Amino acid sequence: MAEPTVTGAYAALVRSRVAAQASYRSSFAIDVAAQVLLAVVEFAEVYVVFHQVHSLGGFSFAEVTLMFALATTAFGLADGAVGHVDQLPHYVRTGQLDVFLLRPLSALGQLVSSDFALRRLGRVATSLVILVLALVAVDVDWSPERAALLLVTPLAGAVIFSSVFVAASAVAFWLVEGTEFANALTYGGSYLSSFPFTVFGSAIRRFFTFAVPAAFVAYLPALALLGRPDPLGMPGWLSWAGPVAACLSVAVSAVTWRTGLRRYVGAGS
Repeated sequence: MAEPTVTGAYAALVRSRVAAQASYRSSFAIDVAAQVLLAVVEFAEVYVVFHQVHSLGGFSFAEVTLMFALATTAFGLADGAVGHVDQLPHYVRTGQLDVFLLRPLSALGQLVSSDFALRRLGRVATSLVILVLALVAVDVDWSPERAALLLVTPLAGAVIFSSVFVAASAVAFWLVEGTEFANALTYGGSYLSSFPFTVFGSAIRRFFTFAVPAAFVAYLPALALLGRPDPLGMPGWLSWAGPVAACLSVAVSAVTWRTGLRRYVGAGS
């Protein structure tokens, strides 16, 4: 009999969480429906705004819808996969993190796999439907490069948001009550990435482009898909740099997590 691997152990944890959620079918269906409704309500906000204006930051309703769909798809994937790390402040405060550290597995891996939110698929599915409708409505000069960009962008965005989740939650190693700070970066970044960056002030734009790379989730890739130059004057190649931003985000979040974990001394110390 083959020895169990670390990957196999994590896969078993995820399967058990998924099976537990799916076993309560009525509850699971309600949770999925709630996520669908959440995505619809968020999109309704965009729809209501365009009942008052013809364009937003120089972009039409269809173009903003494209950005919204890219952003919410990426965030839904990240939230479902690693969103549970936002419970780290609670685990640090109550000492429950010590339980993870006593096991022969990565503390981060255990934290992530402790609640794989399958219900988030409702939000992701709704966002994908909106994305298809937006692509039908906008004028895209399709090429192999743009088709590849469309496929890669939600995945790169999910990696970016996942990294932000981990790095922002790791602040709890320094600030025990760091939940609101983490939420400002994760959910705040998700909200901002759903709209053209032309509507925000310069300080916010710079922070959510170079510190928290939310601009690479939807705004910049949408410019490349639409074949539009950036009204803010950023170079065109940045619109294709989402995967690079994702890799850098992973590196920063890994360093932040490891530094914070080394600083953690345990509840009994």
